[in-house]
Amino acid sequence: MHRLRYEEKLAFRFFAWASQQDNYEHEHRTYNDMIDILSGTRYKSRQFGVLCDVLDHMKRHGTRSVPVEDLLGILRAYTEKHLTNLRKLAKKRRVRMRTPPETDALNILLDAFCKCGMVREAETVFGRVKKKLQGNAETYSILFFGWCRARDPKKAMKVLEEMIEMKHTPENFTYIAAIDSFCSAGLISEARELFEFMRTEGSKISSPTAKVYAIMIVALAKADRMDECFELISDMIKRGCMPDVSTFKDLIEGMCLVDRLDAAYCILEEMGKAGFPPDIVTYNCFLEVLCSLQKADDALKLAERMIEAHCEPSVHTYNMLMVMFFAMREPHRALDIWTEMDKRGCRRAVDTYEIMIDGLFDCGRTEDATTLLDEVINHDMKLSYKKFDSIMLQLSAVGNLGAIHRLSEHMRKFYNVAMSRRFSITQKKKSIGIRRR
Repeated sequence: MHRLRYEEKLAFRFFAWASQQDNYEHEHRTYNDMIDILSGTRYKSRQFGVLCDVLDHMKRHGTRSVPVEDLLGILRAYTEKHLTNLRKLAKKRRVRMRTPPETDALNILLDAFCKCGMVREAETVFGRVKKKLQGNAETYSILFFGWCRARDPKKAMKVLEEMIEMKHTPENFTYIAAIDSFCSAGLISEARELFEFMRTEGSKISSPTAKVYAIMIVALAKADRMDECFELISDMIKRGCMPDVSTFKDLIEGMCLVDRLDAAYCILEEMGKAGFPPDIVTYNCFLEVLCSLQKADDALKLAERMIEAHCEPSVHTYNMLMVMFFAMREPHRALDIWTEMDKRGCRRAVDTYEIMIDGLFDCGRTEDATTLLDEVINHDMKLSYKKFDSIMLQLSAVGNLGAIHRLSEHMRKFYNVAMSRRFSITQKKKSIGIRRR
């Protein structure tokens, strides 16, 4: 085998042949030599699969485990070949990386185990190399997530405690993902326990964010534990941990999905009491959730509440309501919103006209749509390219040649005619292709 050191394929074939001979078994040293040959040649990227076969061969032939030194050698060789980008850059710039290459490879190995649901195996591997290769924060995070996915909160908490003892700092993302995993699995009490740990022992390192509060509050609302839910809302506001737009949207959506609008309104009231009165962005965020769920009556009540709170609805507010009513096939209610904009003195934007014209065409109210289209032309408005093409197709379908001519002449001011023709032909071919399918 030593003579075949640079002919790894022949070496492996000889190694496999020898193992089948009568009254012969490979010694530890022979395995080590074979592993060294496969992981140390210029073809090592191709040989890692074969190397795994050698390890499997060891297991099948009664060898209990690979020695730690050999395992670390394999990890180091793998890293040098596969974790190239960052390490090549560091080598080029002559920067010394703090993390040993073996640790990076170990993390990839543990992550692969955990994603395959083999968390126990991952922990066993880490336990074997722990004395000679200390893991970093990422190592513990991988194991922590693994136990969270396996729905074993006790083991996950044990890993988290060990992580903190080793002076590694858990990131907010670690807590968020874990609490979200527990809540999704229906382990609300375990999620609450981790949340409390974060508020007390973990607060020195990483205090709960608005995102963590939102996940926990929605989970409690779904579990019909409303007293705890309101308690957390109050605590969040007392700590000055106000939700941003995306967090607030998640919070409201969760409340609406479990039909707890009272809790959603309570959040608005509590925000106002804490000196953070809801603004137009907050209201529109709430309204968007209601419109997406097609809760029309609740959406209209919220719009009235906005006006009562001296928060004037914006164009975006009215646009969302119109889109909802057209989706519900109620064009008359969308037209009521259109009229309401005039009463409130809200100036319409181009996209408002586009929503109305498109919606009226879809509902078969062609005359009303054409009237609004003439208004767009008279006001010299520039339609978006995509919407222009969509309206042209609608007019072609009803055979309104006059409107097609007027709109084409109008849009020449804004778009290249040849380009618009090519775009129209392409879209038409696509629509014909879809119909044929």
